Amino acid sequence: MSTTELGPAFFLAVVVILVVCRVVSRLLQTVGQPPVVGEMLAGVVLGPSVLGALLPGVESALFPTELRPVLYVVGQIGLVAFMFHVGWDFRADRLRGVARPAGLVSAAGLVVPLLLGVVLIAAVGERTGALAPDVSVTVSGLFVGVALAVTAFPMLARIIAERNLAKTRFGALSLGAGAVDDAAAWVLLAGVFGIAGGSAGKISVAVAGGCGLVAVMAVSVRLRARATLLAERTGPDQLLLALVGVLFLVAWYTDVVGLYAVFGAFSLGVVFPRSPRLDDTVRTLQPVGAVFVPLFFTYSGLNTDFTLLGSGPVLLFTAGCVVVAVVGKFGACWLAARAAGEPNPVALRVGALMNARGLMQLVALNLGLAAGIVTQAMFSALVVVAITTTVMATPLLALLDRRDRLRTGRPREAVVTGGT
Repeated sequence: MSTTELGPAFFLAVVVILVVCRVVSRLLQTVGQPPVVGEMLAGVVLGPSVLGALLPGVESALFPTELRPVLYVVGQIGLVAFMFHVGWDFRADRLRGVARPAGLVSAAGLVVPLLLGVVLIAAVGERTGALAPDVSVTVSGLFVGVALAVTAFPMLARIIAERNLAKTRFGALSLGAGAVDDAAAWVLLAGVFGIAGGSAGKISVAVAGGCGLVAVMAVSVRLRARATLLAERTGPDQLLLALVGVLFLVAWYTDVVGLYAVFGAFSLGVVFPRSPRLDDTVRTLQPVGAVFVPLFFTYSGLNTDFTLLGSGPVLLFTAGCVVVAVVGKFGACWLAARAAGEPNPVALRVGALMNARGLMQLVALNLGLAAGIVTQAMFSALVVVAITTTVMATPLLALLDRRDRLRTGRPREAVVTGGT
């Protein structure tokens, strides 16, 4: 396909992706699912699992091989803009009073699923046929463990915002634990890639790069007042260009050091200065994420083929991953919250939110696929985990709300905050 042919193919693909995402999202919103869940499932619908199985000619015509790298790159732009906005919406002051339980929940939600993933691969991995033949069982086990340990922090933040949970104790606790969990998971993921490459260099670069990022962000916080004054003297077009330049520079840096662009974008959003002028500029980037993140989901969907799960061993492996994911994340986070002294209604809701994998697991899976650590079968199996655990979150919260109302006769806010 020539360059001149690639342009029209891209435009048509984007139209199809956005229409299908909107239709699937609207359908799922009727059962209480957030729009991002619809976008994730729409990506699978457009891939070989549905469209490719029903109309293979249509799928190959809409998404030729030459187009897929373009979808990935443009999808990355959407992810960076989206994660920056998530960080900008994040309020560190909401974490006051929940630092200790958030730390315990984060540690449990990271360590337990990581260990269970390693044990699962060590026990049955080679018999499933889902492992890459030239990748050691150790690397495969560590990668699966990290993938199961990831929390869908962007999804978690959107669920909390859409359900007006930010001021509840379990909402603040989950936000804090999810942010720490994902930061640690990205460092661990860099370590897995380092082990796979036979060098500890990537781990050292990730740790050093992370320290450098923290130092730069700390300086940025101290310079907020000056940045705000400078922004007031800058025209809107120049301000937008400056914002995009800084955002892409941070994304580049975190990608190079192995922490990946989404983490850098989120970190920049957290420390970004506030003013009416700057806030308006940040809001202009919000549609970029809304339009281009679905392209990333579609790219992931094009790599997902559920027909590969048809064999008995791979199907059992997929079921095992789902069970390990739920037990390791929901169960461990619930127990950790209880051990930290949280009441059971709060602990259960923390477990439900932390259990969602969604977007962040898909990012990790695509990196693993590009690195040759993940096979198409393993990719598809772990996409099932991402979808299942993410879809569970909202109905599980609704179920807990109904149960508590029936038991106590009090509204949710009173139950989960300890009010009377």
